[in-house]
Amino acid sequence: MQSLLMITSILGAENCAAVLANQLGFSVEVVGSRREGLARLRRQEFTIVAVDDSIAESDPEGMELLWKCAGLAVPLQINFAISGSARLIREVKAVLARREREQSLAMRAAAVAVESDLRDTVTGLILHSQLALTEPSLSPELSAKLRTVAELAGNLQQRLGYAAS
Repeated sequence: MQSLLMITSILGAENCAAVLANQLGFSVEVVGSRREGLARLRRQEFTIVAVDDSIAESDPEGMELLWKCAGLAVPLQINFAISGSARLIREVKAVLARREREQSLAMRAAAVAVESDLRDTVTGLILHSQLALTEPSLSPELSAKLRTVAELAGNLQQRLGYAAS
């Protein structure tokens, strides 16, 4: 279940948290200070950490520590005094959509990098085993093993769906 930590001392924060929990289907916890937020972050992982502007601006160095302790949680700094729960819901949805896009892009980039490394490795195995097979002083036993390596690499190349570069 996704979870949200609200760090604010504004009156009515509990009501806002209840609306958020209901609208987003999140577990929402409210703490009144940066120190309480740090303690909560040390005990539990959150999807999003929303911090009131007034708390963030009153202790910038403390906020740096809080953001570092937030782990994988998405940081959201917002002015709870002028933002209603509807705006906070929009902000949370936007933050989650952005995070999802970033994760998708990162996964695609990682897949491309792994595919490229794999393609280079398989191509290298094929080429080097074929070159080794042309050596005139190659024993029959080693020649058989090298043909097996070349064949296995070729089969892997076909299963992965690409030709030698």
